[in-house]
Amino acid sequence: MIMVIEYMSEYFGMFLGALFLLVIQAICDLSLPDYMSDIVDTGVLSGNVAYIVQVGATMVTLTLLSAACSIAVGYFAARIAANTARDMRADVFKRVQTFSNPELDKFSPASLITRTTNDITQIQLLVVMLVRMLFYASILGTGGAIKAISESRALSWTIVGAILTLVIVILFLFLMVMPRMRKMQTFVDRVNLISRENLEGMLVIRAFNSQKFEENRFDTANRELTENNLFINRAMTVMMPTMMFIMNVTTVLIVWIGAHQIAELQIDVGKMMAFMQYAMQIIMSFLLLSAMFILIPRAMVSADRVKEVIETGTIIKDKKKAVKPGDDFVPDVEFDNVTFCYPGSDQPVLKNISFKARHGQTTAFIGVTGSGKSTLMNLLVRFYDVTGGRILLGGIDIRDMKRSDLRAKIGYVPQKSMLFSGTIKSNLLYADSQSSDENIERAARIAQAQEFISGMPDGYEAHIAQGGSNLSGGQKQRMSIARALVKNAPIYIFDDSFSALDMKTDAALRAALHKETRSSTLLIVAQRVGTILTADQIIVLENGEIVGRGTHHELLKSCEIYREIALSQISEDELEQA
Repeated sequence: MIMVIEYMSEYFGMFLGALFLLVIQAICDLSLPDYMSDIVDTGVLSGNVAYIVQVGATMVTLTLLSAACSIAVGYFAARIAANTARDMRADVFKRVQTFSNPELDKFSPASLITRTTNDITQIQLLVVMLVRMLFYASILGTGGAIKAISESRALSWTIVGAILTLVIVILFLFLMVMPRMRKMQTFVDRVNLISRENLEGMLVIRAFNSQKFEENRFDTANRELTENNLFINRAMTVMMPTMMFIMNVTTVLIVWIGAHQIAELQIDVGKMMAFMQYAMQIIMSFLLLSAMFILIPRAMVSADRVKEVIETGTIIKDKKKAVKPGDDFVPDVEFDNVTFCYPGSDQPVLKNISFKARHGQTTAFIGVTGSGKSTLMNLLVRFYDVTGGRILLGGIDIRDMKRSDLRAKIGYVPQKSMLFSGTIKSNLLYADSQSSDENIERAARIAQAQEFISGMPDGYEAHIAQGGSNLSGGQKQRMSIARALVKNAPIYIFDDSFSALDMKTDAALRAALHKETRSSTLLIVAQRVGTILTADQIIVLENGEIVGRGTHHELLKSCEIYREIALSQISEDELEQA
């Protein structure tokens, strides 16, 4: 809740304006019973019609003023809440943008989406109610209590009893509901996760006829959320009838006791009516506060979840005095005795890795699944930091460089092709927003994407669906490669980026790459031996260690593991002729 108040403090001027209007509204509402008492005691009993009209006009004016203040407060409350939610969403988004892979592993995408949307919506609703109801109810309740005591001390114990009973009811329900409120957002996360997986994996689900299984999985999560909601709502529905019952009992007590005091000439009828109105205002203020207690538990949980994201620091940080690559930068890459363990793991996935990849050459990596090839590339882009050793880029330790400077030198093609909704051109411009049309077409031509792009009715303005779902796997890979080439980077990383290409396209693409990127350093992770036959240096990985290094022909003679991989894909005669 402290975090919510900090965000609200940015709109302190609006808040003070709303508070001033709430005070005026409460004064108007608290003044009405006094005028009613005057009408009953003075106007009605004396038959003074003019006095009744005069006081009635004043009461109408106060009511209209109260209504105007209520509307203005509603406006300010909506503005404060909307702006607070906007700032929170922006801060959460900015924080997530700074996350490195260890932080992203901590929060699931479904949970981050829920925290950015549903959780902040709960906080926004609380802020609206906080400004509109909490302060108004507090002012009204306090003012009503002071006024009621001034009217009749003898009747005041009825209000005290009613308030104590209301507090006990609210605290009991609060303690009963709070644990369920804490589970609420976890259940929402679960429903969002299953929904997201179903939407992304719809084709796989249909291919395996697993619709019924997924329906049952979703139904289980949905029922858990529903049952939790029903428990909370049923508990909260008890509150309103209980409070109405307490209010009615209090009214009966006031009338019964007040009637005896009127009969004994200890109090006037008007004062009793005014006291009754003040009692109702006090109880109504608690009814308004009860609405807050329905929102507060869930909003507190939501605030904690949002706070957890905002306060999560990134493990990978830039040094204050970072080294900036100069004009004489040479894009040579060197791994110097690199060891790496994933966070939370004791077993290293990479052990004592050392090699050099020089500019103008192609360095390829091959090995069985899980040997650490992609992890090497993630370390170079600094998605993770090495556990031991160092990685040098142009002779500079990459930990001494700003991440933005490091990544500006790298054209990265990830293992999983990721495209964004928009057009082909907007996706290619993602690497360099200032790139010329000629450079875009050049990149598409090298990536062998020009043919299918020109075949589309709108060409480079053709629509790309979210995730590139309207393109084939090979087309998405070629688009990802073209996007990296638009950058004209000194270093290119291709993390198994040719797997969806046919052999002919693969060969044409590699030939174009070799011709157009002669001065750059090429790092290629591959599963197919045919992709790396012409590489200047091939590094063979096994269980996170280098077990072979050399050209294709050298490794056939010196590395049994490489030979086994090659023979599993190509016949021995073809290998010798390659």
